[in-house]
Amino acid sequence: MKTPISIRRGTVAAVFIDLQEEHRKDKRYLVEGYADILANVQRLQEAARRNFVPLHHWAYIVDLAEARPFHPVDESGKSAFSDKDDPLTAICNEVAPQDGEAMLIKREASAFGKNDFADKLKAAGIEWLVIAGVWTEACIDATVKDAVARGFRVLLVKDACGSASAAMHQTGILNLANRLYGGAVTNTIDACRLMAGDTVSAWQVEGSVPLRFTFENAAQLYAEL
Repeated sequence: MKTPISIRRGTVAAVFIDLQEEHRKDKRYLVEGYADILANVQRLQEAARRNFVPLHHWAYIVDLAEARPFHPVDESGKSAFSDKDDPLTAICNEVAPQDGEAMLIKREASAFGKNDFADKLKAAGIEWLVIAGVWTEACIDATVKDAVARGFRVLLVKDACGSASAAMHQTGILNLANRLYGGAVTNTIDACRLMAGDTVSAWQVEGSVPLRFTFENAAQLYAEL
């Protein structure tokens, strides 16, 4: 259900997940529509900077010495993705941090891993997190769920997220939308307006698992969010 929401100034931060070169240059991990996603992320970042919303940039970097059990490796023995020595782990230049913005490294899917990220956000008075990045059903999913569990309201920007296919992305968003208690799903334009202090209509979950999607109707339900 779409309802009017607004976000009080000074209580929102923007979190960008894994917008790394490997997702447009490594054929194993290409993200569908990545150029459009990056363009939307640029719009979000510009709106955040205009409105003094703090930006937090995260990159997934795998050090096998610290990796979880069963972590996949390639034929050379390096991590199958995001290896610490792979130059493609760099953040894409057009969405890279600017001076003074936080560049953060994570060793697992969620940005809320073994770190003090949540504590620092709460100490700064942050209540809402604008979240965008890749992959929707993996690192975005883990970060959003952990954010909600830690008491943050999440503004999930659906067209500034992506995955290997539209189906993976859309069902990932729908799964999150079904359980995004306290938060909302929106698009880039409305997320920018919310950071500017406007009131917009955004999709918020009501009841328990309201989006009963199928192979046939998932795309339509996603479009209606």
